[in-house]
Amino acid sequence: MKGLFQKRRLAFTQRCLKYLRYVLNDHFVLVLMVLLGFLALQYRALLEHFPTTPWLVYLLLAIATLLFFFSGRIATYLESADRIFLLPKEDEVLRNIQLARLRAIWLWGFVQILGQVLLLPLYLKLGWTLLLFLLYLLILTVGKYAWLAFQTRFIAQSGHLDWDKAVQYEMRRKQSILQFYSLFTPVKGLSSDVKRRNYLDPLLTLVKKWQNRTWDYLFIRSFLRSGDFFWISLRLVALSVASLLLVQESWLAAGLAVLFDYLLLFQLLPLYHAYDYQYLTHLYPVSQQEKVESFKWVVQCIMYLVLVLQLLVGILVLEDRVYLVVLAGLGIILAHLYLGLKSKKLID
Repeated sequence: MKGLFQKRRLAFTQRCLKYLRYVLNDHFVLVLMVLLGFLALQYRALLEHFPTTPWLVYLLLAIATLLFFFSGRIATYLESADRIFLLPKEDEVLRNIQLARLRAIWLWGFVQILGQVLLLPLYLKLGWTLLLFLLYLLILTVGKYAWLAFQTRFIAQSGHLDWDKAVQYEMRRKQSILQFYSLFTPVKGLSSDVKRRNYLDPLLTLVKKWQNRTWDYLFIRSFLRSGDFFWISLRLVALSVASLLLVQESWLAAGLAVLFDYLLLFQLLPLYHAYDYQYLTHLYPVSQQEKVESFKWVVQCIMYLVLVLQLLVGILVLEDRVYLVVLAGLGIILAHLYLGLKSKKLID
């Protein structure tokens, strides 16, 4: 049993490493190095010129603490077939889950402690003593243990395993990791669901249900309801706007906004295949070229809406307006030239 779960853990780790090389490409690593250098300089400047009313520092520490506290999940590596084939070995599976919980506590507890230690100078600037900080760290560590133990609530009080909840938990954990990699490269094995968001229904009425606009309606409908297209797009837009608002260097803020625009466009490319599973769409009296044009039109509309929002924010906050022209130019290139090239690859 131990060898089985070790084999599954190794297989999933190798799969993640395969996708990781597409994430840590030369351009992205360069951007990360610049970003880390910028954050280090800002951190040093904050310590040297500490504000007299440090409410913003308290807010920053609260956000960082929450991120460190709720990060990490327990990896059980259970699969759907285990409900049947491993049912006679339930006791051994429970022991494996206990070991997985222990590994998660050590790993994510260390990450939390390391993150808080990096923020120690801010706590000292706020007047905290080292003893108070260590006590706070102890409370966070105990809370981290309780949070990770709470994740294994699919173990009933009687000591038996709720197989359905345990398998669903592990599937959601893997899907969340793969969804991150899907921002950079196509990922196999991602499952999608359809959820009607009633508050977005008025947007569908903007597209007339005419024959020549069939795919316009379907692509917009899929963007608003299928999978995580809509929410991932909102997250990337929020990150791009936040970079414009919070980063003081105009060139860096514009560069980060372009980077998030690229990730948004890359994330929208699978929208073209959203209805490939539905064979009835091949019976529509609509040509393949109309489908291609509709796909490009929908994606371009989304990109231009995001670009307009970024330019409005940039006009208010960017000191050097030249970078607004750069942002607009690169946005147009992404929405037309890059989208055209990627569309050909998708269709071919």
